[in-house]
This record gives sequence, structure tokens and C-alpha cells, in this order.
Amino acid sequence: MSFQEHEQLHIKKNVKRKLTDTELQILAAEWSEHCSYKSSKQHLKMLPATGPNVIVEKGYDSGVLDVGDGYVVTVHIESHNHPSAVEPFGGAATGVGGVIRDILSAGTRPIALFDGLRFGNIENDVHARWLFKNVVAGIANYGNCLGIPTIGGEVEFDTCYKNYALVDVAAVGFGKKSKLIKNHANPGDLVLLIGGATGRDGVGGSQFASDMLEGEDRSAVQIPDPFIEKLIIEAILEARDAKCINAMKDLGGGGLSCAISETAESLGIGIELDVKNVHLRESDLSPDEIMISESQERMLIITNPKKLSKITQICEKFRIQCSVIGKVKKDKMMHVKKGKETLALLPADFVARGPLIDRKKSKPKYLSKLPSSPKLKNKKSLSNVLLELLASPNIASKHWVFRQYDHEVGIRTVIKPGFDGSVLRLDNGKSLSVKIDGNPKHCYLNPRQGAIGCFEEACRNVVCTGATPIGMVDHLQFGNPEDPEIFWTFMESIEGITDFAKSLNIPCVGGKVSFYNETSDGPIKPTPLIGVLGLIEKSPLIPTLPSKNDVILLVGQTKDELGGSEYYEYIHNFIGGTAPHVDVSESKKNMKSVLSLISKNLVKIAHDCSKGGLAVGISELCISGKTGCTVDLHMASTLSPEKTLFSESHSRYILVIEKKNLKSTKMLLSKNKCSFSELGKFSGDQIIFESDSKPILKLRVDKAENNYLNSLGKIIQNG
Repeated sequence: MSFQEHEQLHIKKNVKRKLTDTELQILAAEWSEHCSYKSSKQHLKMLPATGPNVIVEKGYDSGVLDVGDGYVVTVHIESHNHPSAVEPFGGAATGVGGVIRDILSAGTRPIALFDGLRFGNIENDVHARWLFKNVVAGIANYGNCLGIPTIGGEVEFDTCYKNYALVDVAAVGFGKKSKLIKNHANPGDLVLLIGGATGRDGVGGSQFASDMLEGEDRSAVQIPDPFIEKLIIEAILEARDAKCINAMKDLGGGGLSCAISETAESLGIGIELDVKNVHLRESDLSPDEIMISESQERMLIITNPKKLSKITQICEKFRIQCSVIGKVKKDKMMHVKKGKETLALLPADFVARGPLIDRKKSKPKYLSKLPSSPKLKNKKSLSNVLLELLASPNIASKHWVFRQYDHEVGIRTVIKPGFDGSVLRLDNGKSLSVKIDGNPKHCYLNPRQGAIGCFEEACRNVVCTGATPIGMVDHLQFGNPEDPEIFWTFMESIEGITDFAKSLNIPCVGGKVSFYNETSDGPIKPTPLIGVLGLIEKSPLIPTLPSKNDVILLVGQTKDELGGSEYYEYIHNFIGGTAPHVDVSESKKNMKSVLSLISKNLVKIAHDCSKGGLAVGISELCISGKTGCTVDLHMASTLSPEKTLFSESHSRYILVIEKKNLKSTKMLLSKNKCSFSELGKFSGDQIIFESDSKPILKLRVDKAENNYLNSLGKIIQNG
């Protein structure tokens, strides 16, 4: 436990005495990077956080969006990177549990999970395969035990994550607006701790997650118990209905230290707590360990004394423990006692608002050293290149992952994982589309445009289901913020996300910043992850199968932007070139037009064109429909065939249009001044791309399908 010089000065200035050991432990937990956001907090304020659908309340751990008819959707995203790198099954599982309790803390029922996963090169790294298999198993086990479907996500592999893992978990909740917990407290209210017992697991977890991973500190990894979590969900929702809850907070990073101080600070109250009343798993825990333990499946509740018997009765019904650990006071102090002995007595706002750091930034030197264009010696046939790309771990079907998860439980899943956005049925006749996206390869070459591109891709994915984006969450993951070059990449990313969010009027309703993600080889690539929620007022566009003579239409421009593409990096092992840029006006125009086409029932299938470029996007459609196609590349762009096939330019949509709707579709796109081209049609059993009326790429659909569907599973089985 150590404090930086400015933190020591802050303590000296505000507390005119020597701090107790317990106070030092509490501050170390709350002021850790993981909990205090001391490097990023002042910059996060630039993100737009308000909008017509956004509901703001004090102390919420999740974002809340009004979806009409008296209903709300809640959303939150969390990471469990360090714990998952040390103990992948338990680390990933507890990440799921924590984000679910964030949803629950608003008084809404969790209805869906999403994950974004990053690992090393699983083709030649046995440890990366081990981490991958166990993280997926941990997420699957926890979500499946709770009966909450994992309905979407993404997986990416890159050598920058060697011996490490990024594990992001997002959760969505749903409920009635009238039943939201309006956090408040009155002097004399009781402070309750309900759920799992407090143990030594996770002691110092927030500090562990706020430094570079140098050893396997398994004591800092929490132990998951999904069965207790399931009981907590039902007990809390019943207590909510019985109006027993004045305020509520999940015990996450920093344990009781953060939950108590942050609740007291946000509500402008004081809380007096007695550690002797905390129910324990191990009887010999010290007060300091009790305060900073991050044992899982615990919730802090403030209730009126008159409601104590009712909430106790509910907890007994569900066989979960409930302890009265303190009471609300007027003094705005955080008072920790052991019987009559005072262990800590500090102003709640002093604890909860750690001193922020104004980090230095400078443009990374590596950017000026990146080559602008490759000298490609590899002269493989384009057919073989496409076959290789379809089998590459970053493009191949993630069916192996999805089948571990129960994505249909709860009967809300309308569109399952594996294509573009996943869609949930809501009780008011509307649907919710959700997608998360990231692209560290693009972000490494251009952090600003790379981050915007992740955001735009997530928007495209929900638009392809017929949804209008109404909110977003972000998770910004970087190396050591004390390095000015790394902090520059963080600032570029957040400024880019902010600009795009403001341009499209999409508010940020939650997020997470994770620093100190480093391996023995150095920092990870900048890895912002963006989740977008879209609302569908009527029916979603449910993808059907392309049929013979259906027309392939490309909306958007294909540009000479192969930097960070799978073609450059996976096929040619080349890092450099120009990363794709987002033209905001083109992006808005194309989104609006595709949504309009879908609303008029003119589109059979809408598919985002992104990783792997046009060649992969069209191949995925052929594989899903078990049908071939013939495409004229000259209709798509005037670039070389390789660039036209594999560029990953943004703002592009591949539309499948029935012949009878082609004229109306083209008229609408022309009216909206969109760039578009008719590329060809579906027919036969081969994927054919032509240039100057000559086939330059021919691939049998069944061969493409085998590589695309089976390669990831084979890599895992061989591990």
C-alpha cells in the first residue's frame, strides 16, 4: 500500500492527523486507478451523457434508457482483465456476476449478457488457447446457471495480448420505469449487507487491477457462486416490489470501502458501520480485510427500520444472509467501528473523491516509423487468400464460442449471435438491438479514427437489424497511463468517440476505463470497445437466406484503406498503411438510408461490411444461404482487385434485394445522394469475383463454408 506524493499532500492538507491503518487501507482501495479513475475522470466529462431517452438518477451503477410505454432498459459494461489472466474461469465468471449486480442495483431484471474477449495468437500459443477455453467456460457457466442468455459479443486474437486476456462483459436489464430504485436515504435508516459471506478472496483486488500484472496473486481473484447470485436477483426484485429498498449498490471493486463511501457521498449522508456485524466466511478476518475484501454476490441496501422485518423475511425465504451493519447519519462522515472502537472516521466525499492526476501526453514515436505501404512478395491466388482469411481466427465463425452459451433462455432472443446485431423482444411490442465492437489493429495505427471506427461499426450492426441507435457504452483499455505516449492514445480515442457521439446524437450512458494492461512484451494495443443499443419500434429485419437471382447491392464507398486489415496483417504480416477513416456525413447519410429501406420492407438482408472487407462479407452471405454469386468488382470501385476485395473501409452495407424491389431501392438511395453500386446476383455453387469480365477469384461455397465454420473449433481441439 503506497500513495503518490500528490496524494500524500492531499491527505495532509485535508486530514490534520495521522491516519489509522484502516483509513489507509480504505483510501488505497478507493483511490486506486480501478475505482477512482484518477487518470481519466476529468476527461470522461467530455462525452455527451444526455439525450431524449436518458434517465439520470443519483448513484446508479448502470445507464438507464427510456424505451417508451412506461418501460426502461438498463446497460452496463465491466472488465475483469487481471483476474482472468491469472485464473480465467473464476476471473471471467466473477466479471459476469459483477455486471449483473450493476443492472440489478437500478431495480431492473438482467435479461441479456454480451462479451468482448481478447487473447494472444491461439494458432501457435498453447497458453492463449488455455486462457480462451477457460474464459469462455467461466462466462458460460455463470450465465447459464442464472438463466440469463449470452446473446452476443466478439472475440479477437493478437500477439499484443500474449499471456494476457481482456475480458469485457456487458449486461442489459429491463423493467418498468415506475419500479426504478430512486436512491435516497434518511437519518436513522438502516444499512444492510445481503448475499454471500465476506472472505479473504479478492482482498486488495482493486489495487491488483490498478497495476501491471507481474505475478499470479490468486488471493486477489474473487470466487464466483452463481447460485447465490440467482437467489439475490429474485430476493431484491421482491424487496423492490415490497418497497423495502431506499437505496442500493453492488459491492464491486474496493468492497465495503467503496460501496459505503460512494453511497454516502452520492446521497449527501453519513454512514456509521460496525465490522462486527458483517457476516463472514472466515471468522479470523481483520477489520481491514473486511473493509477491502471483494468477495462476490454481495449487495448494500439502505432501508427504513419499519421495513426491516419484511426484507429479513424475504431474505430468509430465498435463504440468503442479511446483516444490519450500520445506520444512516446526518454528518456526511464515513464512520467504521468495531463495537465501540473507532477504526476510521473520514468525510465521505474525501474518501469517494480521490485527487485526480493531470497526465502528460505525447504522440508515440512508433507512429512515425510505421511503413506507409507494403512490398508484397506473396503472390498467392486470390481464391487461396480468401480461403485463408475465412479460416483465420479473427474472421472465422465464432460458433464454437456461441454454442457454449445458452442464448435462447428467457424467450426474448429474436436474432441470435453470429451475424450483425443481436435482438431482444421487449414487453411493449418493441425490440432492442445490441452490438459491441472493437478493432485494436486499426486503433494501433490511428487511435482516433480507430475508436470512431469501432463506434461506427457497432452502429452499422444494429442498423442492419432495423434499429435506430439510442445510446452507447464504452470500455477504454490501454497500457500504463503514466507513459505519455500511451496516455496520448487514450486521449485521441476518447476525443474521437466524443466527436462521433455528438455528431450522431448518441449519448454515452456508461462505461469503464482500464489502464495498466501490459504484458512482458510491453503494453497492449489501444483497445477501446464500443457497445451500441438500438431501438426497433416495429419489427426487426430478421435475416432470411439469399435466393437465386437476388441482387447484391453495396451502399458506401470502398477506399484505399488497408492499414490494419486482416489482409495486410494475417496474410502478409504487414503492420502499417492507412487505417480506415470515417466520413461522418457519409456515415449518417448511409445509416439513415438503410434504415429507411428496411422500414419500407425493400431489404431482404442487410449485412455490415467490415473485417475482411467485401470478399469476406459477401462470402458470409453465400455461406449462410448455401448459394454462390457472381460479383463485378469494377462496379464496387476503381481500385485494384486486392484493395477492392479486402479494404475495410467504414460506412458500407451489403444489401440483398429481391429483383422486384431493386428499382425502388435505387431510387431512394439516389434521392438521398448515397454512393451505391449493384455488384451482381446470387446463383450457382461458386463464389465468383470478376474484373474486366474475367473471373479473378473462384471458390466453391462448400469449401468456403468448411473453412469458415470449422477452423476455430479445430484450433481449440488441437490445443
